[in-house]
Amino acid sequence: MSEITYVRGDATAPQGKGVKLIVHVCNDLGGWGKGFVLALSRRWPEPEAAYRRWHRERAGNDFALGAAQFVQVGPYLWVANLVGQRGMRTGSNGVPVRYEAIDTALGAVAARAGELGASVHMPRIGCGLAGGRWSRIEPLIERRLISTGLSVTVYDHD
Repeated sequence: MSEITYVRGDATAPQGKGVKLIVHVCNDLGGWGKGFVLALSRRWPEPEAAYRRWHRERAGNDFALGAAQFVQVGPYLWVANLVGQRGMRTGSNGVPVRYEAIDTALGAVAARAGELGASVHMPRIGCGLAGGRWSRIEPLIERRLISTGLSVTVYDHD
């Protein structure tokens, strides 16, 4: 079994050849405006527009915790919007991250990356504004992605 590759760099400029899938975590409120999503929006308008439309039309689609949306932003480049946090603020219910939702969404990432023949690229998902711990996220990535043979690179921004 391979392992996660850790690099210093920008997850919005994934390294390597072939089809690439950039994965990140979104909230379940339709909010897009802090954290990694700002870097995505600086590069491409499509992930934000698709996410906002997905949330706005949620009565008729699968938008919910654990859902994943795949948005093509280039001939060989996709962005996966994963709904993996409840709300946006830490409060009486703890941090916004929902590990079970990220786990479920990573299952969809594994399937789509397999279909596309894509490598997977991400920041330390769920560990910024969502308040999660990498020690809980990393095993989910290993179980859902690495164990299926997918190449995964995690970017730590300088």
